[in-house]
Amino acid sequence: MSQKISREYPHLKFAKQWNLTPSDMFILGQCDALITAVNNTPIDPKYYQEIKGVMLIKGAQSTTAIEGNTLTEEEIIKVSNGQKLQPSKEYQAIEVENILNAFNDLVTKVFSGEHEKLITPELLLHFHRMVGSNLGDHFSAIPGKFRSGSNNVVVGKYRATEGVDVELLIEKFCQFLRDEFRFERGDHKCIDVIIEAIVAHVYIEWIHPFGDGNGRTGRLVEFYILLRGCLPDITLHILSNHYNLTRPEYYRQLQKSSETRDLTEFIRYAIIGLKDGLDSVLQKIQKSQTGITWRAYIYDRFDAIPQGKEETHKRRRTLALELPLNQKVTIHDIPELSIKLAKLYGNMSEKTLQRDLDEIFTMNIIVKSGDKYEPNISLLNTMFAQNKTSNTTRL
Repeated sequence: MSQKISREYPHLKFAKQWNLTPSDMFILGQCDALITAVNNTPIDPKYYQEIKGVMLIKGAQSTTAIEGNTLTEEEIIKVSNGQKLQPSKEYQAIEVENILNAFNDLVTKVFSGEHEKLITPELLLHFHRMVGSNLGDHFSAIPGKFRSGSNNVVVGKYRATEGVDVELLIEKFCQFLRDEFRFERGDHKCIDVIIEAIVAHVYIEWIHPFGDGNGRTGRLVEFYILLRGCLPDITLHILSNHYNLTRPEYYRQLQKSSETRDLTEFIRYAIIGLKDGLDSVLQKIQKSQTGITWRAYIYDRFDAIPQGKEETHKRRRTLALELPLNQKVTIHDIPELSIKLAKLYGNMSEKTLQRDLDEIFTMNIIVKSGDKYEPNISLLNTMFAQNKTSNTTRL
């Protein structure tokens, strides 16, 4: 590496240029705990596929929208299903399709053990090739080729590195990641993974090694490091989504970090968004699990009582199952809550519905407040607390 860099880049230190506070470390600790909770929470396979699909769609939308792609979530779903959009949006569909293909390729290969690699120049070129594939004149770079020579760019107020310096800077960048984070040693802690992913993303924006597609490539590298490290696949969209939803702040933080030569504030900005996103995903999973557990409880309760007339037994069980969680409803609302309830009670008297409500109230499945009813979900918390106390006592 005898080649010399043509000019100085004071912000490119290729060394630790962040100083996390106790508050920052607390947020990272929360991220670590939330990741563990998501990994350890059972997820219904059908629901897992649903939220994984959401991750792919939102991730592709976010990382392309930051660069000006205007496709809606509905249009991206069409693209993911192989449907064609109108000709005026064809290139935007290709942009999104490239990201979706890259996400799917990386998830598949990492999970199969084929693709847990260090960040190298060759890997960056591969990622850029995936980003820019088939875009023709809509992509102002050769996919899979670094800038070189006098190919220089200015992004807003930021003057990127000289094209002649790109390859050497990328070599130094990859060596820096290897020395600082030591992925190949196999003792990568989750907090280190998160910091490496964010730092790698910013360094790619700073170096700006390509004529086009730097943002998408940088965020794809971030996605890959998080995937290869510790984040569950259903959470990999969170950072790109955060950057997109706070786009002006994203660009401000990138610019500020290059001016101050310090990544502390950008890392803080990113991990706050990551923590909030992880918390949201966990809440959705827990809500799904609550629904599954509640349905199992209803079936158990009905199985434990004499059936009597089978038709009445099934009708009351369906009523209990169809009442929405965490929502209070009146007797008049019930036939309109679902197609099943409309079919059951559309032609029945209000007295029949009242008797059914009274019965499942007696079974402690619902609670009543004034003229409104709601599922007695608090039972699940009580049972959990009792089980926890019982287990602690036995220990």
